[in-house]
Amino acid sequence: MHHSLEESALLKSTSSAADDSGMITTETIAAISTPAGEGAIALVRISGPNAIPIADKIFRGKQAASKSISHLQQFGEIISDSGNLIDQVMMSIHRAPESYTGEDLVEISCHGGTLVTAKVLEVCLRTGARGARPGEFTERAFLNRKMDLTQAEAVIDLIRARTDLALRSATEQLEGKLGEKIRNIRTVLVDLLAHIEASIDFSEEGIAPDEGDTLRARLDCACEQIATLLATADHGRILREGVRVVIFGATNAGKSSLFNRLLGYERVIVSDTHGTTRDTIEETINVRGVPLRLLDTAGLRTSRSDIEREGIARTERSLQNADLRLHIVDQNTAPPAHFEQNANGNEILVLNKSDLAEYPDWKNNNAIRISCITGEGLTDLEDEILSRISKQNLRAENALAINLRHRDCLRRALDACDRARKTFDEALSPEYLSVDLNDALGAVGEVIGTVGIEDILDSVFGQFCIGK
Repeated sequence: MHHSLEESALLKSTSSAADDSGMITTETIAAISTPAGEGAIALVRISGPNAIPIADKIFRGKQAASKSISHLQQFGEIISDSGNLIDQVMMSIHRAPESYTGEDLVEISCHGGTLVTAKVLEVCLRTGARGARPGEFTERAFLNRKMDLTQAEAVIDLIRARTDLALRSATEQLEGKLGEKIRNIRTVLVDLLAHIEASIDFSEEGIAPDEGDTLRARLDCACEQIATLLATADHGRILREGVRVVIFGATNAGKSSLFNRLLGYERVIVSDTHGTTRDTIEETINVRGVPLRLLDTAGLRTSRSDIEREGIARTERSLQNADLRLHIVDQNTAPPAHFEQNANGNEILVLNKSDLAEYPDWKNNNAIRISCITGEGLTDLEDEILSRISKQNLRAENALAINLRHRDCLRRALDACDRARKTFDEALSPEYLSVDLNDALGAVGEVIGTVGIEDILDSVFGQFCIGK
């Protein structure tokens, strides 16, 4: 039997112990919500039915936690089982349902030392909470209908955003704009299905020709809306992952020097020795609002070294998956034998070492000329990179963009809608239409978490850090 996403996740995030009535009771969870390491402040969260009673036991202040006003911080102390002081803290109570998780939630702001933070969490766990799984706080927010699944995914996108546009995309998705579009499509499909089911139940009436035309037009509208969202999939990948830019060329052409220059610091070793770089090294940079995933690769040449040959093989694999390729050549040397400039729009020829004399054979070549020593030409290279990205429609101009999971769901929905349109055109039995529309409705529902399979929640919330 298939469960809805809400039911599936609820089964996973509840205690195995049952009360007298046989009902499964939700556990209280706790975790450190701030990054590991030292800092001025760290945040420890407790969520669940026993969050406030646990706070009553471990917090000592002017008021007991249970008597505190919701959403108001108060100063006090966290104490151990034996009553010893662990830390002075600020604590706030967020009563259900007006909290992030929709449950009673306690937030403790303690000093950000590694040991003291661990001690605060430890006393929470010893007093009745269990350690939270990655993403479990946001998972509970989803289960308690504080947000739909697209909004839950936006939380991790917000944390990982590297550019202003990626941040705006995550913010708009967190506000529910993508979920609203999905719900609009779902409403159209539900209404269509209701008409079809009615025609099946009252088969003697059937579907009038003019009504059939109206239903077909509404189905076309839903298909157009789905196709519009699917068109943003590549933009979504760029926003979340960045444009894959592979730097390649012969050994000692200056690939690693360019990699370091674009990053703004010495990330990789640069040497006159051929074959210094033997593996693919990746870093992400922000070039005028566009995230670029830069890959420095092993130099291309014939080699007897097994290690270097493996590095060259990795270079070739990286080139196959590149959105944009930067071919770096030493302009002080003659063009390689059988050299042919790639006319594809996804490759830029870059002549390095422009601070030295140029070999005559490069004179009439319109390649980008740079010097990794002086920095000359780097602005021109950035301009050309952005121009190529725009020409390939890789630059995300619209903040609203779907992710790979959404794309899979919407592709299945569109396929089902196309089958339904074919059924309409061939005037087949409405039972066929009902099956196709149900398939489309289910696939659309998976996007926002109204229906689906058990594995989706693990995939979504497993990307989160513990404490979020």
